[in-house]
Amino acid sequence: MKLLAFAASNSKNSINKQLATYAANLVENAEVEIIDINDYEMPIFSEDREKDLGQPQQAKNFYQKIGEADAIIISYAEHNGTYTAAFKNLFDWTSRIEQKLYQNKPMVIMSTTPGPGGAKNVLNNALTSGPYFAANIVGALSVPSFYDNFDGETGKLTNTALNEELMSMLNKL
Repeated sequence: MKLLAFAASNSKNSINKQLATYAANLVENAEVEIIDINDYEMPIFSEDREKDLGQPQQAKNFYQKIGEADAIIISYAEHNGTYTAAFKNLFDWTSRIEQKLYQNKPMVIMSTTPGPGGAKNVLNNALTSGPYFAANIVGALSVPSFYDNFDGETGKLTNTALNEELMSMLNKL
């Protein structure tokens, strides 16, 4: 299985990237590719820019990465209750190539924050909107209080209940 994983964050020290990487490496017999959305940075989307520029190569490359994968893991960072500007821009450009940008790939989606909210708002946004973009979401997990539930030294989720829930979702990919 070709597994694509990434954080919907452009932070170089993203806790969501740590979580996505951890989850992806739990999937047995998977060929894992972790991508960084910073590699797909583009001008802020607008219809005017789309008219002037056409489809940027970065959006085409991102869409192709999704197409080449058998399954996807995304961990969403939350900025003011919603997607990060970096992810939203990438999403907007890519959805103009094809609205069904997730291409019916099985997906596990997650979110985490340092605080107790666990980025549940952005996770709910992704759950609600995902089907419109051909996201076949097989599981969703919010990890609250990241530093209390994840060991940065070992790169592992330490909360047994959350880890069991994650494993159950990953088995559906």
